[in-house]
Amino acid sequence: MNTQQFFYISYIQTTPDELWDALTKSEFTRQYWMGNDVESDWRTGSSVKFIKLDRKGVLFGKVLAADKPKILSYTWSFQKDELTQPEKPSRVTFLLEQLSSNPELVKLTVTHDEFQENSTEFNDISNGWPMVLSSLKTLLETKQAIHFQGTCK
Repeated sequence: MNTQQFFYISYIQTTPDELWDALTKSEFTRQYWMGNDVESDWRTGSSVKFIKLDRKGVLFGKVLAADKPKILSYTWSFQKDELTQPEKPSRVTFLLEQLSSNPELVKLTVTHDEFQENSTEFNDISNGWPMVLSSLKTLLETKQAIHFQGTCK
């Protein structure tokens, strides 16, 4: 049993609906996720694709749960290049919680787990997620994403 798990909590000055849109719409993802567009209808069982600027897919998955604006979960299969066999799909889950003390503050909890044994992808996501999530937070709070072009695998 693989116990590798990435866990990240962030507090973002936004609303749950705005954060949901940022997680699920390309007009946002391409700004904070190194130019990647996301494609999905966000229905349970539907496909999820993250597409690079050259229109080649890098991440593929299936929607496991989508309860707007509370929880979003999908499988994650990263394709480094056409010659590399992807690892067994892992799972990423976003939990959005509006704080009762401040309706314009959302606690975002990201859990990425279910990696295959001896996953090499775990190290990549452990470095990549903090950059993506920091850029997401900055975009929502300042309307300007952090650009990490060329620093992620």
